Amino acid sequence: MFGTSIHWTTFFYLLIDTVIVLLTLYFSRKKTRSSLRRFLYLGFLFIAYNATGGFLPVEDFPGPFILQYIITYGVAITLCVYIVYYLYKEYDIVVLKFNSSIRNLAILASVSFIVLFLIPYFLTDSLKSARFLFTIPISILAFIFLFIFYRRISNPSNPNAFILRRNKLSMVSVASIALLPICTVIGDYQWITFTVMNLAFFAITAIEADRYLYFIENNNRMYEVFALKKKQRDESVERKIIYEDLTRREIEVALSILSNLSYKNIAKDLFIAESTVSKHASNIFKKTGVKNRREFLKRFRKKSK
Repeated sequence: MFGTSIHWTTFFYLLIDTVIVLLTLYFSRKKTRSSLRRFLYLGFLFIAYNATGGFLPVEDFPGPFILQYIITYGVAITLCVYIVYYLYKEYDIVVLKFNSSIRNLAILASVSFIVLFLIPYFLTDSLKSARFLFTIPISILAFIFLFIFYRRISNPSNPNAFILRRNKLSMVSVASIALLPICTVIGDYQWITFTVMNLAFFAITAIEADRYLYFIENNNRMYEVFALKKKQRDESVERKIIYEDLTRREIEVALSILSNLSYKNIAKDLFIAESTVSKHASNIFKKTGVKNRREFLKRFRKKSK
């Protein structure tokens, strides 16, 4: 298309991702939450991934030919690392604990690209050999991560439909990352590679939409928790959800507490450490003006029924 190597499916995904980002910008124009910024960064990365991977390489590109592959692979690596970061940050899904921070993951991916792709390319002048040497080890590591991720999020202690849907969609995102090296080594079939990767963005978008609807569903239940000031109570007829005080993760924990789940069960359901649940609960109690869990339930549970 357009005299370039971009496939119509890649261009189609580029348009869809752009529309999603523009809609997010429009609906969040008056909000400055870090979670919205993270989603927008993710969207911009997918736009960059579709654009660079779709339009490059081109013959009249300034500079050496390999520079175009450095750009496309660099964007793809950044995107994959950021997806993992997003899952860790937004949903507290910590899969690996042994020296596996996002920074270390980014360093590992970057060093692997230099050692297993760039150096072999300059030594052999063969793009096919360099691609093969880079993608095979990365594929093995990616599928190991996928297996650990699956083990980590499977079998929640007290699952509800919301948690189960998020688990399945999170698996789609991680599976897309794991399949990317395989798709790359198979060859330049854009309709396969870009379909697989864009599924990750669509899955995360679905998670965010589902989480918003989940909060709307629990509007009546949570309103008394948020309406702590008389001014807010007077506005109750507007049926608004007030998120200024609690983060989205704290809202999820608060809903679980109102369901009378123990911190241990909440930790299992949300795939976080019990100490993390306790920390979130402490913040919730402080922000809602109560001293402890018992007082929180006494004040809000009866009103939320």
